[in-house]
Amino acid sequence: MILGHVQRRIALTPAEQDHFVSLLKIRRLLPRQYLVQQGDICRYENYVCKGFLRSFYVDEKGNDHTLHFAMEDWWITDSTSYHLQVPATRNIVALESSVLLQIEKDDLEQLYRDIPVFERFWRILEQKSGIAQDQRILNAISMTGAERYEALIARYPTLEQRMPQRHIASYLGITPVFLSQIRKQATRPDAPGIKQV
Repeated sequence: MILGHVQRRIALTPAEQDHFVSLLKIRRLLPRQYLVQQGDICRYENYVCKGFLRSFYVDEKGNDHTLHFAMEDWWITDSTSYHLQVPATRNIVALESSVLLQIEKDDLEQLYRDIPVFERFWRILEQKSGIAQDQRILNAISMTGAERYEALIARYPTLEQRMPQRHIASYLGITPVFLSQIRKQATRPDAPGIKQV
């Protein structure tokens, strides 16, 4: 699965594929098991073979803010902690039984030296991530909460089966009560629209 993921972006020889795979470690997580906790040093980039994970920040008041999520064929990490080897500012937890392939920072740096085309692979991933983040920021300032919810579910139709409603609300920057109203509204097309941002 991961070789197909990589080779959709860069071409590798059989020997290069073998070298890349040799650097990967398998990690299995149970539901509610943490991959990264705030304050830890994040040591791995993590490719999701199976499962679903959520990245979130807990503020000083104890409020939980969903930052990202990751499903099959996605990568997840605390990028700042991973690249700078500083304490993580977020938590990453499995919401389902998950199987990951991990690559350690030193191994990734060695991979860049051994197979330079991997620099291009990670640049493509980071560009895609940056574009998605820019779109999310734009949506946050230009769309209502209801419109953000509709756009999110249109893009990720299985999300509501995999992430609890309170975490979806947090990701969208709205309250769970308001999300519940939006969802009820979606099932009653004759009802008046909800105006809250």
